[in-house]
Amino acid sequence: MKVRIVQAASCLLGLALVSAAPVQAQSVEDFYKGKTATMLIGVSAGGEYDLHARLIARHIGKHIPGNPTFIAQNMTGAGGIIMANFLYSVAPQDGTHVAVIQNGFPAMNAIGKRKVQFESDKFHWIGAITPTVETMALWKSVGAKDVAEARQKEIPIGSVGNANITYGFPMMMNEFAGTKFRMVIGYRGGNDINLAMERGEVGGRNNTWSSWKSTRNDWLKNKDIYIIAYGGPTPSDIGDVPNIESLAKTEEEKQVMRLVLSGTHFGRPMVAPPGVPADRVAAMRKAFMDMAKDPAFLKEAETMKIDVDPQRGEDMHKIIREIMTYPESVKKRAADFVE
Repeated sequence: MKVRIVQAASCLLGLALVSAAPVQAQSVEDFYKGKTATMLIGVSAGGEYDLHARLIARHIGKHIPGNPTFIAQNMTGAGGIIMANFLYSVAPQDGTHVAVIQNGFPAMNAIGKRKVQFESDKFHWIGAITPTVETMALWKSVGAKDVAEARQKEIPIGSVGNANITYGFPMMMNEFAGTKFRMVIGYRGGNDINLAMERGEVGGRNNTWSSWKSTRNDWLKNKDIYIIAYGGPTPSDIGDVPNIESLAKTEEEKQVMRLVLSGTHFGRPMVAPPGVPADRVAAMRKAFMDMAKDPAFLKEAETMKIDVDPQRGEDMHKIIREIMTYPESVKKRAADFVE
C-alpha cells in the first residue's frame, strides 16, 4: 500500500513538473505552413493599388517561412476606409490577413478625421514596392494643357471619394493654384475614373505617375492626357511639369501640401493589423525586402511597367510618427483637403 502511495505521488509530481514547464512558442514557419492568407484591397480591380497588391500576393508567400499562399480580395467602399476599419478591428490579428491600404490614411489620422476608426501608427507597416509621385492629368478634349489654361474654365474631375487623394490633390490646386475643378465623387476606383474620362463624364483626375506609365502608357504616348502638375519626389522622366509646391505663395501653404501629400513616401503600402505577433511582422518585413530582389518578381514588375524602389516598413512608421507632430494650424488647413 505504501509503495502504491509513493508511486502515485511520483506520478503527480511528474505531471506537475510537466504542466509547469514553459510551452514552446509556435515558430513562424510552423504557423504559416499550409496556410492560406488574405491580401485585402480597399478599391476595385484594375487600378494601381490593385495591381501592386496582387503582384505582392503572387510573390511574397515564398519568402515567408512556411510559404503561405496569398489570395487577393477586394473590399471596396468609402475610398478604402471600410477595408482599413475591418483590418484594424475585425480581421484576424494573427498574420493571416494583411492589406495594401490608401497611403493618405496617416494624414487623415494626423488631422483627426472621425470617419477613420483606426490609428495608422498602430498598424504594422510592412513595405511598399516604390514611393509615389502624384499627378494632375486632364483629358485631351478638355482644352487645357497646363495650369494657366485650367484656371480659365470649370473642369469636372473624377474622384473615388472625399477621403482620398483623388479628391485632395485637385482641391489643393483650386485653393493654391486658382484652378476651377468641379469634383465628381463616388467612383469605385481609378480604372472606373479612367473609363469615365474616355466617355466624357469627367475631364481629368489625380493619379500617380507610375500608374499612368503602367496602366495607361498609351495615353501618354498618344497625348490623350496632359500632366499639368505633380507632387512628391521629382521623377526624371516627367518633363517640364511644375511641382505643386512651386505654386504655393507662403511657407504654410507648402507645409499643408507636404502633409496632404505625405502618402507619396508610402507608395502603395502593405500593412498588417495591430495584434500580429512581432516575430511574424519581422518575418513579413524581411520577406518583403527579399521579394523585391527576387528575379521572378522583378521580371513581372518590369512586364507590368511597375518601378521597383522598395520602401522599408520601419522607415514608413517613422514618417507617420513625424507628421503627427505637425503644427495645429497646418493640420487645420490640411483638413479641407483630407475630408
